[in-house]
Amino acid sequence: RFIRRFSTTTQLFINGEFKESKATQWIDVKNPATQEVVTRVPEATQEEMREAVEAAQAAFKKWSTTSVSVRQRVMFKLQDLIRKHEDELAESITIENGKTIPDAKGDVFRGLEVVESSCFIAPSMMGETVEGLAQSVDTYSFRQPLGVCAGICPFNFPAMIPLWMFPVAVTCGNTYVLKPSEKTPGATMLLAKLAKEAGLPDGVLNIIHGATDCVNFICDAPEIKAISFVGGDTAGKHIHSRGTKNGKRVQSNMGAKNHGTIMPDADKEATLNALAGAAFGAAGQRCMALSTAIFVGQAQEWIPELKSRAEPLVLGYGMDSKVDIGPVITPESKARIENLIASAEKQGATILLDGRNPKVDGFPDGNFVGPTIIDNVTQDMDCYTEEIFGPVLVILRADSMEEAIEMTNSNPYGNGCAVFTQSGAAARKFVSEIDVGQVGVNLPIPVPLPMFSFTGSRASFLGSTNFYGKSGVHFYTQVKTVTTSWKVDATKSSKASTTMPLLK
Repeated sequence: RFIRRFSTTTQLFINGEFKESKATQWIDVKNPATQEVVTRVPEATQEEMREAVEAAQAAFKKWSTTSVSVRQRVMFKLQDLIRKHEDELAESITIENGKTIPDAKGDVFRGLEVVESSCFIAPSMMGETVEGLAQSVDTYSFRQPLGVCAGICPFNFPAMIPLWMFPVAVTCGNTYVLKPSEKTPGATMLLAKLAKEAGLPDGVLNIIHGATDCVNFICDAPEIKAISFVGGDTAGKHIHSRGTKNGKRVQSNMGAKNHGTIMPDADKEATLNALAGAAFGAAGQRCMALSTAIFVGQAQEWIPELKSRAEPLVLGYGMDSKVDIGPVITPESKARIENLIASAEKQGATILLDGRNPKVDGFPDGNFVGPTIIDNVTQDMDCYTEEIFGPVLVILRADSMEEAIEMTNSNPYGNGCAVFTQSGAAARKFVSEIDVGQVGVNLPIPVPLPMFSFTGSRASFLGSTNFYGKSGVHFYTQVKTVTTSWKVDATKSSKASTTMPLLK
């Protein structure tokens, strides 16, 4: 059955030590393919969370004055350790999250890329200088760390999202308090172990666990200067509102409804394969899943063939190398997804491929939903207006690219989108007119590499500064500007001036 048992309870990581919590309330972490409890996560006590923040605060003074070169070297060691422990990280992700081992390794790798970029973060921290701004006056600026920062992570990328957060923050000189998802804590705990082995000093990274009380503690703790969040709309809006009211910087990546526009001149075979992979991979539990396809004009003739690309995909436990799609995270998620499919049928859509209640040999209790394709969807249907977050592709039809762009722009979300075409002029028009933060041309999931930033927009993001890349550095640092005056022949005056100083 490919089942591996982890430790009975998940520990806290505070001031460089793994320690058992004194919590009175615990959360079961279940394998979504079997419902086996693989570990239990504590709802950390107020005293434990305060201990984590105080450890981070105490570590900040020394860590922030450690040279950026030394901080980068720690990241260099960390990226090497992550590579060496890729299999262990992926196995933890598959057991707790359900995604396939190859997909779990992709989860690790996309996070590893951010660690690699942190190994050379210094150029992004450089300030500006103007010499001789006035007579004997020079002005220069530089970036300094904020202090204690925090991250709140989702269940769907147990390695990638933590690695979007703390490596950038700590290499900039901050210290960190991280809350992994209570559904998938294992990968984060292993990353903490590797960070300690890489030489990250005690107190620079701390891990706490919990649910609502833990989130509210992070939003309220006065020592915490900035919060990074990835997850759903309800939590994201709450964290942004509560955190900013308490004077914190907050970057909140939230929901999505990513559209793919398929033009008649697109490469048919490549496009249909791309749609199936982007809609159904990771059981659709990606904030960048391509969950909506708009077929334009004669491209609508390809819709029946899409079914043949999805039907061969194998549903099962992610540890099995033959499996393409694992389970969704919880029975509640499965029920919600299947209810939205049913609502589409009631509201007049066509279920081209129905993945409800599949039978998976050997795993009768798994949270499985098979690939589902819903055709003839309109923009007022629940399956369109809500983020499904499952292996479901909804199909809309348009007569022109202009209509497809209008459909996409009228949706409140702005995380990602794609256009499939062989026309450079059409692609340029689409890129110019689409109001979405991340655009793919013949690429279904346009997640930028970390030399750029993750730039979801509109209802998909709250905050002013995005994740990783130069924007990530700006989020975790503040600018100090210094103006100096060193006069060789200073004019002596016996009277103080009360007028506005003019630099000439």
